[in-house]
Amino acid sequence: MDFEQMKIQFLALLHEKTLVNATISQPRQKSNELKRVKLKPIELRGVYTIQLEYQYERILKHENVPLEQFMTYFDTLLEEFRQIHAQFTNQSVQVQLSKKNKVLWKSDQQTSAKEVNLSHNRKKQYLLDDSTPYPFLIRLGVQTADGKVKKQKYDKFKQINRFVEFIDDSLHYLPKDRTIRILDFGSGKSYLTFALYHYLKVEKGFNIRVTGLDLKKEVIEECNHIAADLEYDDLEFLVGDINDYNDETSVDMVVTLHACDVATDMALARAVKWGAKVILSVPCCQHELNRQLHTPALEVMLQHGLIRERFASLATDSIRAELLSLVGYDTQLLEFIDMEHTPKNVLIRAYYTGKKPSEEQRIRYQAFVQLLNAKPFLENELAAYL
Repeated sequence: MDFEQMKIQFLALLHEKTLVNATISQPRQKSNELKRVKLKPIELRGVYTIQLEYQYERILKHENVPLEQFMTYFDTLLEEFRQIHAQFTNQSVQVQLSKKNKVLWKSDQQTSAKEVNLSHNRKKQYLLDDSTPYPFLIRLGVQTADGKVKKQKYDKFKQINRFVEFIDDSLHYLPKDRTIRILDFGSGKSYLTFALYHYLKVEKGFNIRVTGLDLKKEVIEECNHIAADLEYDDLEFLVGDINDYNDETSVDMVVTLHACDVATDMALARAVKWGAKVILSVPCCQHELNRQLHTPALEVMLQHGLIRERFASLATDSIRAELLSLVGYDTQLLEFIDMEHTPKNVLIRAYYTGKKPSEEQRIRYQAFVQLLNAKPFLENELAAYL
């Protein structure tokens, strides 16, 4: 089978509308920022459509392409990648391309047919099931006593599950041979702190010790009372400030949710100094960079207060992610929950790998902060590690 025949045969399979899912991977260029593209069929307004999920090193992007228009996209993808793995209802197909597009095609027939779900709004499979009663969710008022999620709390339930997904993705980076130390700065009402504890301790059986820290004394007292009622013996809540907390020398996971402005940077800096293997941070208001911005070349944007604020917020989180990468973390900026629920929906996820940054990375970072005329607080806090 030659290259053109392979394309014709693969597209013919797609037109049978039996695709379950597919992954196009193995970039032809190592420097390619796009690592892989996943395909799945959906139906939009009655039209059979291929949804493409572009997976970059740190972000995901989605695009929906009607099947009849997919050929052009397919040609472009084959210029960038050398491998296809596709699951159809009755067979799996693996395609490997050489540098000169020599084709290796392997097909395995399935003994039992796979199912195709074309629903764009298919029911979400949550790690915490929406019909199972969880004591902590009942106690926090998210569920009724019989395990039904309260209608007015469904957004909160979705947020909790999204957070649990991030925790689940982080399991590989946590120690298995000792107690896992976890700190949650700015824990507030602690929906997510309780979810973290429940998932790691109750569902997964990890040996953990969790501390939630917040400035509101009444909230902390209530959270400790709930933890005691639930017999969560390795979960405690303390009144305290991020900047004044010096009770630890080593921490495995640091969580910081909606810490305002440079309080997020303080928490990130502490996490690095403690050698945290996992950092999960959802920043809140970001004023530091907004005050520093003086970039005539961007004045078309920055002259508008609303755009300036949003730009400063995105630039701040990009700087934070880059600085964490420069000190040995594999860092991504991810969507926490949908925009209609809250505008504060960017989560910084960082796993410590110890990988040394390239000189190109350092130059890129310096060029960016110089363009913005920025002197990031976090850069100063991490100076000893850069």
